Amino acid sequence: MTTTLPSTSAAPDGEALPFRDPSLPTADRVRDLLGRMTLEEKVGQMLQLDARDDLKDHVLRRHVGSILHTSPERILEANRLTAQTRLRIPLLVGEDCIHGHSFWPGATIFPTQLGMAATWDAELIERVARASAEEVAVTGVHWTFSPVLCIARDLRWGRVGETFGEDPFLIGELASAMVRGYQGGGLDDPTAILATAKHFAGYSETQGGRDASEADLSRRKLRSWFLPPFERVAREGCRTFMLGYQSTDGVPITVNDWLLSDVLRGEWGYTGTLITDWDNVGRMVWEQRVQPDYAHAAAAAVRAGNDMVMTTPGFYEGALEAVEHGLLDEDAFDAAVARILTLKFDLGLFEDPRLPSRDLDAVVGSAKHAELNLEVARRSIVLLENDGTLPLTSPAVRVAVVGPLADDAQTQLGDWAGGSGQAGWLDGQPREMIETVLDGLRALPGWEVRHARGADILTLEDDPRGTTFPDGQPRPPVVVPSPPDRELIDEAVAAAEASDVVVAVVGDRIELVGEGRSTATLELIGGQNALLDAVIATGTPVVVVVMASKPLVLPPSVARAAAVLWAASPGMRGGTAIAEILAGRVEPSGRLPISFARHAGQQPTYYNQLRGQHGDRYADLTQQPAWAFGDGLSYTTVEYSDLTLERTALGLADEIVAEVTVRNTGARPVRETVQVYVRDTVTSVSWTDRELKAYRQVELAPGESARARVVLPVADCTIVDAAGTRLVEPGAFELLVGPSSRESSLLAAPFEVVAAAVR
Repeated sequence: MTTTLPSTSAAPDGEALPFRDPSLPTADRVRDLLGRMTLEEKVGQMLQLDARDDLKDHVLRRHVGSILHTSPERILEANRLTAQTRLRIPLLVGEDCIHGHSFWPGATIFPTQLGMAATWDAELIERVARASAEEVAVTGVHWTFSPVLCIARDLRWGRVGETFGEDPFLIGELASAMVRGYQGGGLDDPTAILATAKHFAGYSETQGGRDASEADLSRRKLRSWFLPPFERVAREGCRTFMLGYQSTDGVPITVNDWLLSDVLRGEWGYTGTLITDWDNVGRMVWEQRVQPDYAHAAAAAVRAGNDMVMTTPGFYEGALEAVEHGLLDEDAFDAAVARILTLKFDLGLFEDPRLPSRDLDAVVGSAKHAELNLEVARRSIVLLENDGTLPLTSPAVRVAVVGPLADDAQTQLGDWAGGSGQAGWLDGQPREMIETVLDGLRALPGWEVRHARGADILTLEDDPRGTTFPDGQPRPPVVVPSPPDRELIDEAVAAAEASDVVVAVVGDRIELVGEGRSTATLELIGGQNALLDAVIATGTPVVVVVMASKPLVLPPSVARAAAVLWAASPGMRGGTAIAEILAGRVEPSGRLPISFARHAGQQPTYYNQLRGQHGDRYADLTQQPAWAFGDGLSYTTVEYSDLTLERTALGLADEIVAEVTVRNTGARPVRETVQVYVRDTVTSVSWTDRELKAYRQVELAPGESARARVVLPVADCTIVDAAGTRLVEPGAFELLVGPSSRESSLLAAPFEVVAAAVR
């Protein structure tokens, strides 16, 4: 079809167009520009396409509004092409900058979100996002597809490492901080970038841990757990939301009117921009098969309120065909295009397209950001077990460093980090910027370090169905576990027998992590279990370092290990951080944001499950996790006592004011995370036994005690009733305070809510 250009499409020479006047309000500029655009230009603005493909076609034929997967050369070329277009509307440049500038060589790669969550420190996470924004912005990218607000449910899911863990409250705290860091003081700040809350919503509630499978969720369940973190960042000003891949109750999220229109746009009043995930619109045709063709898929996506369509090139032709066949009116695109243009005006892109800066090398991978990275890595590591072997304070230690991940620099970075496969132009980050565990231990003065790999993890084979999906995207290869190698094991055993201590670094590799890479098992893959069995059998104390994207199941022999640490893909400086903790130069302070299973068959293992099942164990296995949400040890001991409430009869408008004594009873300093849970003792509908509602971090010198004070609004002590309404029900409650979510570690103080109201 053809569209006649409006007579106002251009101005006489020398006459300024209103939309180019920066003194006008954004709404006026948007209105003026929208009135000058053709149908084809409006449809194009709704497209975000891969910059690795035909840029000329994207910009000049499809009038694309955004690109992703760029390089400086592609950004500059796209800008030159934009200057040839009729209205010269600048492009939004997006990228998967998840825990640092993921696909930029030499960028600062921080621990993954799950690792950052182990810090339980929102202020620290805000600083990470601010540093990432500075590095991203200077390279000409305006938009990051982060943070992830999904709740980790089934540990077999391949994207657990991208989450902040299993608790909605902690997720909300940390995601909100990350949004603040990315967006800074406002989008007019040249170092600010657009944050994206994803994946809206319920994407992580998988079937069998399989990625993007049907999310079997009621609306009440969504309101209870999955929506609150998104509601928080929506109300706090996160400028964009990304939709999940999955269907819920048979309806793809891309066209879920209740979720997008009734809840997000309606109840929450969200005025930001929605972007689909990769080819969501196309997937409705070729994968989910709920639309017969691209015209119907485009019409459904537009009617549902999607604004930006990621990497579905056929949306352009499909949307125009939908208008031609009467499936959409010509003005159906106006609201979406207005929201996209608003972002561009608010970012100031019409005045400054924010191209790659000459200061790029001074900002990306700077020494200041490397220092912050080390701080985060230190705080992200969780000490799970310790028989007293740690810390290794002797000035001279003979240590055997074994395991396939002890010196695997790229795997240490985790997913979305350059070598993780999503960007074909980057094989990995510069080796000299990465400090492995072997590097970190070798740097300790006086230590004698032996190294033996000890085991391999996996090899790869092409999927027998072919190397690409129907849309042309690469299909992940099939993982083949490597068998135990007797020669490698013997080498590791010899090193262990000649040493004072063994540091065994085991875990997963990138081939077992990410989109489409869920696992059927949680056990260590390849020869790693045999390696652990062998070195533990030597009698030399073994410190097991689990460097993994998610909680894994360890072999029974680990019960005889001297210590266990978890380092969730700790980033570029993880090896130095781990070495410092092993040597006692840094105190371990990380706390689990997620529970560890003893067996994959225990799924799910999250702490805040509903009350009411028969019994409390399996016939053949306990239901208790190996390590629970909130767990983590220090090199000292901490005692909780004397939990008191200022008042015990409270109304809805009141605050719970509590104090507890926290005492360092050991010989080393500690940063203690005081965790505060609430139990509603009798509820009108099934509810969890306890929920995290607050936490405080207290630093104590040896022998020091402090009264930790917590103030919690009664209005936060909510449930979601059978009608889907979030409210506080009157009656008896308990405030639970301690070092972990485990009931045995919590002090309890009863209180009563004497009045209730809808929140």
